[in-house]
Amino acid sequence: MKKFLVSALALTIFSVSGSTSEGIPPFEKLENVMAKPIQIIEEIKLPENEPYILADESFSNLQLEDIDKPIYDKYSISERQERGLTTYLPEVAPYREEKVAYLTFDDGPDAKVTPQILDILKKENVKATFFVLGNMVEQNPKVLKRIFDEGHAIGNHSYNHVYSELYRSPYDFVDQFIKTDEIIKKCIGVRPLIIRAPGGAAGVFNNDYWNMLDYCGYVEYDWNICTEDATASAPNAATQINNVKKQMGDDPPRALVILMHSKDGKEETAKALPKLIHMLRDSGYKFGVVTPMTPQY
Repeated sequence: MKKFLVSALALTIFSVSGSTSEGIPPFEKLENVMAKPIQIIEEIKLPENEPYILADESFSNLQLEDIDKPIYDKYSISERQERGLTTYLPEVAPYREEKVAYLTFDDGPDAKVTPQILDILKKENVKATFFVLGNMVEQNPKVLKRIFDEGHAIGNHSYNHVYSELYRSPYDFVDQFIKTDEIIKKCIGVRPLIIRAPGGAAGVFNNDYWNMLDYCGYVEYDWNICTEDATASAPNAATQINNVKKQMGDDPPRALVILMHSKDGKEETAKALPKLIHMLRDSGYKFGVVTPMTPQY
C-alpha cells in the first residue's frame, strides 16, 4: 500500500524549501490553486439509499465491507478548506478477504464505446471503475451521469491527458485534477477520491508528487493487468483475452486491477469484455470497484 499520510514535518520541510532541485514550484502554490475563487455550483440533491458511500466530514467511513460500492466526497477540496475540514485521508486496511477483479476503463467517457461497455456491464450485473478525463466529461456529461446512476465508480484521470502539460511539475499535475474534480462535481454532485495518473505513476512520480496527492486526499491507482488495448498493435478481442490470461499466470494475484480503455476506437475492448468477465468468474473472482481500500496489488 502507498502511504496515505504525510507527516507535518515533511510538509513543513517541503513548504519551507520553496522548490526542489528540479525547479518544482513551491508547495504554497498548490494552496493558492485551491484558494482560487471557483464558480458557485448549485448543490445537487443526492438521493438516499443509492449504491455509493458519501465520505463523512472526517473521512472516518472509508473502511467498507462492500467491494462494489463507490466512495465519493460531497465537498470539493476548496470547500473542505473553507469549512476547516481535513483534506487528508486516514490509513485504510486493504481488502484481501477474497479474490476480486477490478475492471477499470480509462480516457472516457465517449458517446460510442462507453455506452456499449455500460450495456455489457448491466447485462452481466458487474460494477466497474471509470477513470475519466475532464475534457471528455465536458463533451459527454450524460454518459458520466449514466455511469454514476448505474452504480459504477468514477475516478479522476486528469483534464486532458497531455503529458507535456501534466508532468511539467507536481503543481501542474494536481492543478489538472482539481479542475477535473470541479467538472465531475458539477455533473453528478460529488467528486472522486481515487485518481489514476496518465501512463501510470511509476517512473514519473517523486516524493513531491506523492506529498501533493496526500495533501489533497487523493489515492492513486495504477494496474497490475493490462489488455494492451492502447498499444500500437491494436489487439483484437481474442488477443486481449489472451493477454490477460498470460499476465495472470499460473498463480494470479488475489486483487486484479485490469486496465482497459473506453473511448472511440476501442470497439475491440467492448467485444472482449463479456468473455473476459466469464473467464474471471470461472477463475473464482468476484467483481469490485476501486475505493481507497482497494489493495495496491
